[in-house]
Amino acid sequence: MPGTVLLLAASPLGRGRLVDAAAVLPVLAAVAPSVLSGTDTANVVELADPLEPQAVLTRLRAAAAAPGPLTVYLTGQLQLDKRQRLPHLALARTTPATVRYTALPWHWIREELRLRSAAQTALVLDLHADAEAWRYVAERGLDSGPATAVHGRIAPARASGRRGPAEPSYMKAVATLLRSGHRPPLPELHERAMARIAESSAGRDLVLASPGGPAAVPPYRSERPRPAVPGGVPAQQAVDPHAAISAAVQAGRHTEADALAAHHEQAAVRARGTASEDALHWMEVRADLAMFAGDAARSCRAWLSVAEVRLAAGQAADGGAVEAAVDRAHHQWTRIGETARARELGPALAELRRRVPGRRSGALENVQRQLRQLQAQ
Repeated sequence: MPGTVLLLAASPLGRGRLVDAAAVLPVLAAVAPSVLSGTDTANVVELADPLEPQAVLTRLRAAAAAPGPLTVYLTGQLQLDKRQRLPHLALARTTPATVRYTALPWHWIREELRLRSAAQTALVLDLHADAEAWRYVAERGLDSGPATAVHGRIAPARASGRRGPAEPSYMKAVATLLRSGHRPPLPELHERAMARIAESSAGRDLVLASPGGPAAVPPYRSERPRPAVPGGVPAQQAVDPHAAISAAVQAGRHTEADALAAHHEQAAVRARGTASEDALHWMEVRADLAMFAGDAARSCRAWLSVAEVRLAAGQAADGGAVEAAVDRAHHQWTRIGETARARELGPALAELRRRVPGRRSGALENVQRQLRQLQAQ
């Protein structure tokens, strides 16, 4: 089965640029697709200094939905939005004042990858962070989801006296190693790349090394010993229910996949309650499984339920998880082919859109306009 590779290099134009992210793309593009992916054949998608977060999301979503292994090579810079103080990947038009609207929220990346098998999903990261984002990741880490292998580094912004953006030296080291024509296991590739930049990083970087699985490993500084396990559990002993669900989806066994997710959802509800993050995670998984099964109405209804549970639990209407749920419900609603079912779900979506307008202007008006058209039919 062919693999998929997404090469994403993004950083702001002008004075706000901390790293010349796109400089690494020619080196990566010179590597054979099969080596980038670690498979016999691979499809490669390249995004250089993209402008719109929705355009990046569309490419990421398509890559995440492709069968087979997925490797994302991501170079760029992190900034926090001023309202929620959450990390975003800065894009070409991003400024400190417009992060919320012009940058890619990091939780979008996590959400798009969460249904994939840990054994088939990898992020290779070379990120630079401004002062606020650096404090955030130093204290909290960078959550890329429980089922994604993550390797790379996060570097602080260069000293103010130094001119020009920094080089993506870690990703260049990765690309140079891969140009040999062989991709070693990612942990080995990561170690060798870090060894090449050890002198220039001088122990300042936060190093990301997580094999994926049920517990995320926080970043550690490059001078500290490397952690041998996720959350104290040896990686080879971890049981990942997402892998079985992903395999069932890829084999077309959608009913089986939903039954597995429903089992975990019910267990989470019994153990921690309906509004627990564990239960909500499995509700979201089932919403995505309905989408994969081609049932847009069931997916829309599920995402509406997720949003309502989060709001009832006191989560903010402009919170990332709430906005994501309503945006996905909206997206699935537009895919419903049966007029009666779309008309049935439209008022609930419109009511949620009044409370959760989201980041794209005119979303409520879009629902109201389409609902009027449906009611006139």
